[in-house]
Amino acid sequence: MCGIVGYIGNRRACDVLISGLSKLEYRGYDSVGISLFRDDHIVTEKTKGRIADMVKKVDFEIYKDIHVGIGHTRWATHGEPSDINSHPHGSARISLVHNGIIENYAAIKERMIRKGYTFESETDTEAVAKLLDYYYVQKEDPIKAILKVLEKIRGSYALGMMFNDHPDTLYAIRHDSPLLIGLGEDENFIASDMTALLKYTKRYMLLEHDEIAIIKQSGVVVINKDGEVIEKIISVADWDEQTAEKEGFPHFMLKEIHEQPKAFLKTLNPRLKGDLFDFSDEKIPHTFFNNITKIHVVACGTAMHAGMLGKYYFEKFARISVDVDVASEFRYRDPLLNPNDLVLIISQSGETADSLAALRLAKQRGIKTMAIVNVVGSSIAREADIVLMTHAGLEIAVASTKAYFVQSALLAALALYASQYKETLSIEEVKTHVKTLFDVSNHIQPMIDKKDEVQRHASLFMNARSLFFIGRGVDFHVALESSLKLKEISYVHSEAYPAGELKHGTISLITDDVPVIAIATQDNVVEKTISNIKEVKARKAKVLVIKKENTPLSSDVYDEVLNLPNLEDWVMPFVAIIITQLFAYYTAVLRGCDVDKPRNLAKSVTVE
Repeated sequence: MCGIVGYIGNRRACDVLISGLSKLEYRGYDSVGISLFRDDHIVTEKTKGRIADMVKKVDFEIYKDIHVGIGHTRWATHGEPSDINSHPHGSARISLVHNGIIENYAAIKERMIRKGYTFESETDTEAVAKLLDYYYVQKEDPIKAILKVLEKIRGSYALGMMFNDHPDTLYAIRHDSPLLIGLGEDENFIASDMTALLKYTKRYMLLEHDEIAIIKQSGVVVINKDGEVIEKIISVADWDEQTAEKEGFPHFMLKEIHEQPKAFLKTLNPRLKGDLFDFSDEKIPHTFFNNITKIHVVACGTAMHAGMLGKYYFEKFARISVDVDVASEFRYRDPLLNPNDLVLIISQSGETADSLAALRLAKQRGIKTMAIVNVVGSSIAREADIVLMTHAGLEIAVASTKAYFVQSALLAALALYASQYKETLSIEEVKTHVKTLFDVSNHIQPMIDKKDEVQRHASLFMNARSLFFIGRGVDFHVALESSLKLKEISYVHSEAYPAGELKHGTISLITDDVPVIAIATQDNVVEKTISNIKEVKARKAKVLVIKKENTPLSSDVYDEVLNLPNLEDWVMPFVAIIITQLFAYYTAVLRGCDVDKPRNLAKSVTVE
């Protein structure tokens, strides 16, 4: 949620801020703004809309000699998108940008009104800005003012701040919400993530909770609440600016779909030793799963759908009971957690607020925790007992594709690893399954190459107002993710149902203008799935069937059909999901939607 960037150095600050914000728009794009030091005072430019709207609106040539500033691209939480609600917020003395939510903002706002302050916006951020201004007037020192503010606010926040009397310094602090400090030569930066800074530097340091960064052109000092200087580890990003570009693809989503074959192998290969998976180098000893009585998979959205496949793999291969929980519900239902349980958190960004809260609850209860994440140094990666990196590479499109793909692959590998040492499968059986999983890599690109065929199918369904995905077993899990992708980016109302459950009420919605996409790849239930398809055909639904090549199907069962290779049932999700990802993508393109930045969504959900 929301993207923050700040700069101090010799470059034109507005150029750096606009460049950085353009790389962070996937975090939010309801409105945008920047603050700069000009003629010994702070000037702010902001607008509803996207960065391109601000570039059209503002003559940045008048700021060409300014070298210090902060910027923000917003995903609205408090207050609708508008010029006034846009960040930065502040006064004549201070300006700040904020990512997160201030939970007690209403009480702060009421107090500030009593102190004589007036408010223009509906945001929680303006309450923090007024509070900071108040303490700055009282203390006449930025650090003392920031420390007083920290005593008063509750919630999640990453703050970038400027003070009118200190034009050579930026200040930054974080609590739960992500923020890092970029380190250059005679220049320094703040940013929500490294994508904003790769054009300028790969060196960075991560702020921990409530650490205050004092950022000057010549260097950065980080202190704690007691004013003590903290020695920070300097990290180097392992990807470059080109990785964050489209490289000739019309959209990041399509690029990332095409990156799935490489990501699949990059995730699995490091864990392969001989003919078997081995996670002992990642602090998972061979006997780890022998004492696990239950796994609680906790995740949100796409990651949760990968977790559902993980449940299937762990129960099928390792015979370990698995629950899958929506992260936003997990801690509020007071979950039953036993000493031999494992809480497994899945998050692409490693900053998902609800998942992070679930992780902390498990740790408070003394339960073993494991995390599957894609971002080194993220909050979840730093706090989990065991961390497994997916090696998917940078994912920029808001609608996740390759993250789901590699999360699912890693869960399958982990389940096979567990089955080997729990002896729920023989060594020869495990080796055979490992080979089957790796064989998927030979079929990913051929599925991507079906894009013209998929586009044709999308053109036939693109005008539907509502659509159903149905399937049984893991086909239903794929249907859930497929439905989410379609509604995320095309705005077609879509629902996923277990094929056999449809007739228990929801089939009343099936008519001749409500098409159905039936995923029928599981040999053990394919006949039953075909019977369910016939039920929707009898209600005059237009049906696209996605099936194995060797599955016979009479022409009266479908309107359109798309064939997949004849692989083992348990790996069919890896080929089926590529087809439905492409289906969602081309539906959105044909409908004229903004594929990479769908309305109301943000890539990294760092607020509850």
